[in-house]
Amino acid sequence: MEIMNLSDLRIFNGVARHPTLAAAAAELHLTPSAISKALRRLEADMNTKLFDRSGKQLLLNANGRRMLDFSREILSLASQAKADIKGEHALIECRVAGPAVLLWRYASQLNGFLQNYKESTLSIKTMFEDDALAALMRGEVNYAIVTSEVIHGRSKYWQASWCATALGSMEMQLVAAPSHPLVAKLRANVADRDRIEDEMNNTGSALLYSESAAVLSYDFVSPSHSLFCGEQRGSRSDGWRDDQLPRRIRYWIDDLHLLLQMVRSGKALAYLPDFAVSDQGFLRLVVSDCTFLCNEQVWLIADGKNAPFWQLELSHYLRTCHD
Repeated sequence: MEIMNLSDLRIFNGVARHPTLAAAAAELHLTPSAISKALRRLEADMNTKLFDRSGKQLLLNANGRRMLDFSREILSLASQAKADIKGEHALIECRVAGPAVLLWRYASQLNGFLQNYKESTLSIKTMFEDDALAALMRGEVNYAIVTSEVIHGRSKYWQASWCATALGSMEMQLVAAPSHPLVAKLRANVADRDRIEDEMNNTGSALLYSESAAVLSYDFVSPSHSLFCGEQRGSRSDGWRDDQLPRRIRYWIDDLHLLLQMVRSGKALAYLPDFAVSDQGFLRLVVSDCTFLCNEQVWLIADGKNAPFWQLELSHYLRTCHD
């Protein structure tokens, strides 16, 4: 009888995520023949079939589904043992999933922590919140970064063993590029222009004040889907209250990079997370007669079961560090 090994279990986990050997082979960088041999070894060791085979398709049967739970547990324990015993010399693969806008915020902090582990790698997977939690459930990532909405709603993928660490809040702000025509008008009316320039030089951003009537006379750019959960919400997607201050949204762009480019061009205003102001060299526009605020609490989600020490350290690091 063949002896079950970790490599075969990893291949089994990979195949369980895909309907065909070819798809699994592409992810695992193995040939279909090598995968077939690994599955046969595992089934021989278990003395049972784990898949129902139909042509080129593989579907987990009842035994396979039970084995998948065991294999995830075994691989998790093996990873924990290797990481904890080797300490800072461990071969760590930190895999994080979440919406692009949140990964943008925390990517540099993740990288900063991993500098303590010289043999570490960082894999960032951009996906909406529910998909990120599904990937965490399947063991494909170590962490998911999400907002309070998915925490309070307890996504269908939520697991009792998961731990949620609050990373802080993120405030949405109205922003404009320095080249935007409204900025030129507001600066022309500011008596202390030198102070504004000093703010730009010292902090990378500055505050400009305007009434809503002036702001709403210009074009906006907005995503049509939430940047966090991916749901189609139209003018509500970025958190701006159009029921109170209706905008003229001329540009609908769901791609974050292209949306930022539109703002940078000076053609549109946008409602973006606070860290975008300094990161992109934008200016913050404070609307004096605006009565609403949009804040998002950000959470780091990890499976607390069999978590190696480095994962506990990382959770603490992200919770306490500030850019």
